[in-house]
Amino acid sequence: MQAKNMQKVSLSQKIGKAFSISLNYIFLIVMALIVLFPFYWMIISSLKSLDEYRMSTPTFWPQVILWSNYLDAFTTANLGRLFINTMIVGLVSTLLSLVITILTAFAFARLEFKGKETLFALLLATMMIPGELFTITNYSTVTSLGWINTYTVLIVPFLVSVFYIYLLRQNFLQIPNELYLAAKVDGTSDWKYLWKVMVPLSLPTLISITILKMMGAWNSYIWPRLVANDEAHRMITNGLRNAFTETSGDVNYPVQMAAVALVSLPLFLVFVFLRKYIMSGVSRSGIKG
Repeated sequence: MQAKNMQKVSLSQKIGKAFSISLNYIFLIVMALIVLFPFYWMIISSLKSLDEYRMSTPTFWPQVILWSNYLDAFTTANLGRLFINTMIVGLVSTLLSLVITILTAFAFARLEFKGKETLFALLLATMMIPGELFTITNYSTVTSLGWINTYTVLIVPFLVSVFYIYLLRQNFLQIPNELYLAAKVDGTSDWKYLWKVMVPLSLPTLISITILKMMGAWNSYIWPRLVANDEAHRMITNGLRNAFTETSGDVNYPVQMAAVALVSLPLFLVFVFLRKYIMSGVSRSGIKG
C-alpha cells in the first residue's frame, strides 16, 4: 500500500514538473514571437510594392517579392557614404574611449592617491544625471570651438563613459593584488603591468565595452542630427530619416524598410556571433566592489 502511494506521489510530481516545463516553454515561445514579429514585418514590408504596402488589409507575405527595393535603398540613401561616416566615427571613438577607460579604471583600481574614493563616488553620481541635460551646454561649447559639421564633434564629446570605467574597474579589482605587489618587487612599472597582466586578464570585459561602444555609435541619432547633419558627415541613422521622401511628400516605405534592414544587419550579426562576450564581460564585473 505504501509503495502504491509513493508511486502516485512520484507520478504526480512528474506530471507537475512536466506541466511546469510546458508552461515555461509556452511562455518563452509567446514572448519570442512578440519580439520577433516587428523584425518579420520589417523584412516582408521591404519586399512589397508601395501599392501593396498601402492596402487597407495588410498582407503577411508579399504578393510579388521585390528584391530591387534593396538596390533602390542603397542608391537612393547613398548608404555607402553613410556607412563610411559611421564606421570612421565608430572606430575612432571606440579606440580612444578604450584607452581612456583602461587608464582611468587602472588608476581607480590599483593606484593610491588622496581623495580616490571621493572622486570615484562623484563620477558615479554623474550617472544619475540624464544625458539630455548636457545637450545645450555641449552644443554651446562645440559651437564656440568651431567643431560644427566635423568628425571631431561626433567623436570627442562622448569619449568618456563613467559606466565603462566602473565596469572595467570592478573587473580589475577581481585580479589578486598579490600579482601587482609581486610585479612591483620585480621592478615592473605600472604601465607594463597594466598592458601585460591586467588587460589580458580583463579581455572579455574589454570586448564587451568595444561592442557596446560601437553599437552606441551606430545607433546615435539626436546628437549627430544636431551638430553634423551635412552630407559629408551625416551618420547612417540620420541619413535614413528623409532620404525616401519624394517631392510630392509621400514616403516610399518599402524602400525605407529595405534600408532599415540593411542597417540593422551588422548589429544583428554582432549580437549573434559575439553575444557570449557581452554576457561574459558583464557577468565578470560587479562581484567585488
